[in-house]
Amino acid sequence: MIPFQTLTSVAAPLPDAQIDTDVIFPARFLLLPDKAGLGRQLFHERRAAGGFVLDRAPWDRAQILVTGPDFGTGSSREQAVWALADFGIRCVIGPSFGEIFQANCYRNGVLPVTLPGPEHDQVMAQARSGEPMTVDLPAQRIGLSDGVSIGFLIDAHHKRALVEGLDEIALVLRDDLAAILTFEQAHRVRRPWLFLTAPQLAHFDEVAAEHDA
Repeated sequence: MIPFQTLTSVAAPLPDAQIDTDVIFPARFLLLPDKAGLGRQLFHERRAAGGFVLDRAPWDRAQILVTGPDFGTGSSREQAVWALADFGIRCVIGPSFGEIFQANCYRNGVLPVTLPGPEHDQVMAQARSGEPMTVDLPAQRIGLSDGVSIGFLIDAHHKRALVEGLDEIALVLRDDLAAILTFEQAHRVRRPWLFLTAPQLAHFDEVAAEHDA
């Protein structure tokens, strides 16, 4: 994943409540075989109707999305987050998110920020103004153009993964590689027959063939 540290961008306002994953990424595109290019189908129906916020300046270059409550509910499809990331969205800010959608954000390098009502209202107003804001993940702060700084919470595990750009496999290799190698070495000693080389296997085949003859 691309490390997430500090991001400064205009933020696209999308205040509607309960935008589910089928709206974010319609089901009929689920057969597309690759993550690359999925951003073209992001919010497909709304963009096809014309005038959608992500197709209007200055929000057509937004890397931050400010949403209404319960964003990303519905199905568990990870393609919703893949499409956001492919479009260029690195951070989604809202009062609440679908639980699986939020987890998928963390797995794919997108920062979901949950803010309570008053702070969320301030961020939404800034998004509507078209003025850029700064999301500082190491400091866990959102900086607005008027100098206001808003703190947010994130657990240490997800923060580290995003700041260092590590997916779940990379985290395991970073933290547990020595333990994995130790286990594999011990496993080879306890069950050597599971790790026979090609010449050894060929020898056993020859012995078996002679026995059968």
